[in-house]
Formats: sequence, C-alpha cells, structure tokens
Amino acid sequence: MAAPLRIQSDWAQALRKDEGEAWLSCHPPGKPTLYGSLTCQGIGQDGIPEVTASEGFIVNEINKKSIHISCPKENASSKFLAPYTTFSRIHAKSITCLDISSGGGLGVSSSTDGTMKIWQASNGELRRVLEGHVFDVNCCRFFPSGLVVLSGGMDAQLKIWSAEDASCVVTFKGHKGGILDTAIVDRGRNVVSGSRDGTARLWDCGRSACLGVIADCGSSINGVAVGAADNSINLGSPEQTPSEREIGTESKMLLLAREDKKLQCLGLQSRQPVFLFVGSDAFNCCTFLSGFLLLAGTQDGNIYQLDVRSPRTPVQVIHRSGAPVLSLLSFRDGFVASQGDGSCFIVQQDLDYPIELTGADSDPVYKVATWEKQIYTCCRDGLVRRYQLSDL
Repeated sequence: MAAPLRIQSDWAQALRKDEGEAWLSCHPPGKPTLYGSLTCQGIGQDGIPEVTASEGFIVNEINKKSIHISCPKENASSKFLAPYTTFSRIHAKSITCLDISSGGGLGVSSSTDGTMKIWQASNGELRRVLEGHVFDVNCCRFFPSGLVVLSGGMDAQLKIWSAEDASCVVTFKGHKGGILDTAIVDRGRNVVSGSRDGTARLWDCGRSACLGVIADCGSSINGVAVGAADNSINLGSPEQTPSEREIGTESKMLLLAREDKKLQCLGLQSRQPVFLFVGSDAFNCCTFLSGFLLLAGTQDGNIYQLDVRSPRTPVQVIHRSGAPVLSLLSFRDGFVASQGDGSCFIVQQDLDYPIELTGADSDPVYKVATWEKQIYTCCRDGLVRRYQLSDL
C-alpha cells in the first residue's frame, strides 16, 4: 500500500461553498508528513464544485460525493467517498456492531447505550427493540433468511430473535465469559460463538444445545469466521462420529482471532488444527476471502493476508497506521477494513488506489456491513453512515 492520503472528514460539506477549504495530508512511512489544502472555486451547473489543490497534490476527478486525489511525489493516490446518508437517531451512544439483512431491507445494531435495535436500512427508521440481554450486547448479525437475528453479550449469553416481532426464541447458556463474536454455519442450523472465556463453541439452534467446545485456547477469542475450505486443504478427521445435529460443518474451516497474538485455524467438523500463526499483537478480527485466502487484523494496525496452504509467511501485510484494525469484510474481489482512528477503506484487486469512506472524525469505526452497492458503518460517535458505491 502506498503512503496513505488523508482528508478533512467533512470535506464534501466544506467544499460546497465558494472559497470553502478542506485540509489534505500524505503520510509516507518514515518521512515527514506533507500537508495541503483543497479550495472550492465555485459550483458548476451540475452542482459539482470546481476544486483546486495546493502544491504537491492533484485533483484527478470530483463528483458530488467523491473526490480522487493524488500526491505525485509520493506516488500516492486515493478516492474519497462521503456518506450518502447518515442516521443519527438510532442510538444515543457509541454503536459497537451492525449488520444488514440479506434482502437489504433491515439493519440491526447494538450500542453502549444498552440497546439492540432493528431499523429500516433505507432511512434508519426504528422498527423493533430487542430486549433481554443483561449488560452490553457485543455482536449482532442476521441469519441468511434475513428474518432472524443472532446476538452475543457480556452476560455470556447467545440469543436468537425474531426480526418480525422482536421475540427472543432461543437463549444459549454455557460460556463463562462475555461473547465477543459469532459466525453462522451454512443456512444457520448451527452457529459458532467465541468468548472471553477462551472457548469457541458450536450450537444446535433447533434444540438450543451446545454441540461441543471446538477450541479451548486459554485466551480471549475476539473474532471468529467460518469458511468453506478449498479441496487441497487437509482438515483432518474427527476423533468421534459427529452428531447428526451438526449440519454443514464438513469441509468448513474455523478461524479464531485471539487476544494472545495468535490466529488459529481448525477443521470445524474434525476439530483438528490446520495452522497456528503468531502475529505482532492481539488479533481483533478475521475473515475468509476464498477457500484458501484469509485476512486478520491486529491491535497495532497490521492486516495479515495469509494462504491456508502455506500460512507461515503472509502473502502480504498491510499497515496504514498504528490504530487497531477493528473489522474486516470480504467485498467483491477485495475487502473493506475499518480502524480505530476513524479510517475505513476498500481495497480492490482491479484498483491501484484505495477507496476511503470518510465522515468519522478520528472516532473508531467498529463494524462494516455491505449490501449490493451500499456500505454501512457504525462508529463511536453514535452514527450509522451509508455509502453508495454508485456515487463513485
């Protein structure tokens, strides 16, 4: 990744008026930061501002919601995308997690205000409040059907909710510490949870029972991901015959992002180790990009891309700042990442520059969710931002 360019978080508003200004900077690793500014010279008939950049920076292209800037001296270039809409009334405080339903109609989010809510994804209008966890809800996600929500909280409970009437249909108990992340296996007959108690558990949703402890790491599990394994990967064989209540666990890998700087991969059905990778700091999040490629992010700002077939040496390590990597999500032929310094960016194989999702002013962006050409983020500032990639 080339030197990251940064821009004033509300640049789109600032450049909407004559002589409006916004700051820019370029941070080449190990060199002094270059500072610059953008100035609006007037608004065209199409409503798009005419913008010039100060010395050292070039405006390649500008639309109503996006601007493409480069810094030739450092061979750096980024496209910045402003939010299409911002929802400020869903929660009163910091929003720690969110997800969008498979049909794109509903969002679910949890907040440090102690609530979990379901809302209309198009306008942020409140639909349901999901009440039943004691203490904070750490994670929430929709099942593939889009009608049911899975949540995990500091009360060590995992719950399944109806998105239609907000009833809690199942509560799983068994963890001894707060649940930090979940993953859904296939269509959702089984789910996986990762907890502060150091265990990852597999659950049977139909009978609300634990099918087993898949891993006991002795260290907090901050992130979990389930992915279909490429045929070339040996997942090992189970020592005991799997329960017939295990549906869709064969040929799946389970990835665990651990507090003790380890990234662990095992066969979901076999419970056998595939690899253990030691990183530079605590792992916060992880995701699969394909049947053999994965990403994992650390507290000190590294994003490791690993190939499960030869995991000893990373394919690449992306480091843009020392801020914690808080979420990673596979997207098209690349991924979206968010960090603790307010940065959120898309990396695509066919683009030689990142797309930066702007708006958060140094507040951590905790989670990202996507639906078709829309990206939703949730942030410590209590806002949900929705971006339209068609605005590029």
